Amino acid sequence: MEGIVGYGAYVPRNRIKVEEIAKVWGADAPSYKRGLMLEEKSVPSPDQDVITMSVEAARRAVLRAGINPKDIGAIYVGSESHPYAVKPSGTVVAEAIGATPDIHCADFEFACKAGSEGMFVAFGLVRAGLIKYGLGIGADTSQGAPGDALEYSASAGAAAYIFGKDDVIATVDASYSYMTDTPDFWRREYQFYPRHGGRFTGEPAYFKHVLGAARGILEQTGLTPKDFKYVTFHQPNGKFPLRAGAMLGFEKAKIEQGWLVPKLGNTYSGASPLGLSAILDVAKPGDRILMVSYGSGAGSDAFVFTATKRLADVQNMTFKTWDMLNNHKRYLEYGEYAKFRGKINKIQD
Repeated sequence: MEGIVGYGAYVPRNRIKVEEIAKVWGADAPSYKRGLMLEEKSVPSPDQDVITMSVEAARRAVLRAGINPKDIGAIYVGSESHPYAVKPSGTVVAEAIGATPDIHCADFEFACKAGSEGMFVAFGLVRAGLIKYGLGIGADTSQGAPGDALEYSASAGAAAYIFGKDDVIATVDASYSYMTDTPDFWRREYQFYPRHGGRFTGEPAYFKHVLGAARGILEQTGLTPKDFKYVTFHQPNGKFPLRAGAMLGFEKAKIEQGWLVPKLGNTYSGASPLGLSAILDVAKPGDRILMVSYGSGAGSDAFVFTATKRLADVQNMTFKTWDMLNNHKRYLEYGEYAKFRGKINKIQD
């Protein structure tokens, strides 16, 4: 049966704490920590972008899969912060991992669910028998305007998944998508920072689509929350995924392994895929996993996975997601963070 044959994740070492951002803007840091359950977020270095992080995650996925990259028939990179407006990220990733030239590449955009979109298409091509292996990547170096609420959560990271039919470490048992036109979050061409319609963010956008996709796939499969060992949702903040899980009837313990946002922030397209990587790091054979993404605009993709016996063979490899979150961190002051993220524009003579 088709499923994941390899996975990899990448999180930058740099971090900035909520208190450091709040200090600069005279904001109430405890309110962000209590209300949104945020502690710190990852920050890319000046030489890191969606492509470099995607390459790191993809190399780790190939290592776990134990395959020849030449056998990968498609690479799809989902992001809302591709470094080029006109030039694909996917071709650079394919070249870097040795998958060119006999390959199909495309860059996807669907706000925060661009990563699961790439996974959806890569898996579909494998299931259809058109390619042997397909690689779907979710990666972002998220943007938040100075002083905006998004600045406290907009972070960076990448997760990569190789799908195939042989030596599967987690089967894909079902997939389901739920979409509407809901204007909760957008960024026009030439604008550096996204904007958000606050009144649409919660109930009409995130919860409507996440719950709609989750309930749809549960109805499709005949499964209930009791049938799952783990679940991961899109994580714009710490509060929303916990609330969504409670509304669906999932115990908090089933969410916690993939609940990365307090230590990571919102990696946008990489949020739910990174949560899935943390779950795969510890899952046991037979464990059933639910992943539900969310992208503003708006839509959700849902997947049901079941871990196989082969998963244990790749879990002892390095690059575990929680290890990257907890170890070797480098904390930034706001000035260095602002320089890294290009928030300070030089005045030209």
